[in-house]
Amino acid sequence: MLGSLGGILLGLLLGLRHAFEPDHLTAVSTLVVEARDVRGGIRLGAIWGIGHTVSLAVVGTLLLATGSVLPERAAAAFELAVAAMLVLLGVRSVLHAIREGDRGPVRRHHHGDDEHVHPGPGGHVHVAGRSLALRPLAVGLVHGLAGSGALAALAFSELPTLAARVGYIVLFGLGSVGGMAIASGLAGASLHRFAGSGRRRRMFFVATGLLSIGAGIAWAIPQLGMI
Repeated sequence: MLGSLGGILLGLLLGLRHAFEPDHLTAVSTLVVEARDVRGGIRLGAIWGIGHTVSLAVVGTLLLATGSVLPERAAAAFELAVAAMLVLLGVRSVLHAIREGDRGPVRRHHHGDDEHVHPGPGGHVHVAGRSLALRPLAVGLVHGLAGSGALAALAFSELPTLAARVGYIVLFGLGSVGGMAIASGLAGASLHRFAGSGRRRRMFFVATGLLSIGAGIAWAIPQLGMI
């Protein structure tokens, strides 16, 4: 019992560390440049983590419940989806720097009877009276899919019961929410302090975009031979 509890709690710590892996930080770096302050960075990272946790929990639980292993080709396809997303985010970041500058266009749109205006593309949905950004949520969902098979296999091999295995995956996901909120909050604070001007901010857009494109290409190369 104590061993299972310790294993589940370990999942929380591993999830916290997992958020700081290079592909996660690279993807979020292309988004956090749009955050205006620490709070915005924390919110963006937490939304990424929510998407990451949802896909981890859903796919991982299905694999555990059926006793299945994610096929190698499917795992490679998920990794290629991450690579493609990194490239697209990078291209978007560079184009944003070229065309939209510091704040981006101001857009007016509707959610039912609610009409409001905000800068940048800022696609979002409203949940319980609060806005939830779609882009970091989608990025987190894709990253969660890519890690779900390996995480389910680890939980299956280390923990004795289905409840313990599912608990491990959920806490791992929650740890990643906290870890990414911390990472993106720190990034948002740094950006707010050192890139306050429009010119510097555009330079950050270009730098993070090129980094993301390079990381996406490098991430895809080893996966292509497995499809």
